[in-house]
Amino acid sequence: MESTEPVYVTIRDLPEEERPRERLAKYGPEAVSTAELLAILLRTGSARESALGLAERLLSRFGSLRAIANATVEELGEIKGVGLAKSAQLKAAFELGKRLAASGDEARPAIRSPQDAAQLVMEDLRYRDREHFQTILLDTRNRVIKVRTVAVGALNANRVEPREIFKEAITHSAASVILVHNHPSGDPAPSSDDGLLTKRLVEAGQLVGIHVLDHLVIGNGRFVSLKEKNMM
Repeated sequence: MESTEPVYVTIRDLPEEERPRERLAKYGPEAVSTAELLAILLRTGSARESALGLAERLLSRFGSLRAIANATVEELGEIKGVGLAKSAQLKAAFELGKRLAASGDEARPAIRSPQDAAQLVMEDLRYRDREHFQTILLDTRNRVIKVRTVAVGALNANRVEPREIFKEAITHSAASVILVHNHPSGDPAPSSDDGLLTKRLVEAGQLVGIHVLDHLVIGNGRFVSLKEKNMM
């Protein structure tokens, strides 16, 4: 009598040319699917599921790579077969990607345009599910001193305090700052409140002798410069 038990295929059971790690080594990471990249990070599955099957289930459960990146360690660990160790591996990989994207080619990149500033913070802010208000502190040569998060959550003129914006700028002897915040919707179109907040902070900067160069609104892969829109 034939067995009706399901047959589970592991990655080792696949032909060598179909295994994710071998495909990446031979063809490069660009030729490997998102599920295969996740499987390489996960390394192992379980007795009933391959690492590739687990990766595909993760994508199906969360709906997108962006959602997986935004998930907490606890949320990832709730998925059967993931656990704490695999959750930590995934979060570490996503964080390394953010830091690499933000690092640029120099330790202290110079900001010459709104595009330079947007590129510095884009990968950190574009996937955030809450608004984050940041300042980019610059020296007299427009080189980055530091990027600082000032406020998190629903932002308005009352939540973003000028003293918090300029306190660290003064401490680090910054000559100027660029204001940045994200729109979790992915649409970077600035609101009228964004314009009012910017004007308030420009005036505060003038009082303490720190120039506000621009205010960028970050969306999903897009941004808007309020300076270019004549909103400051």
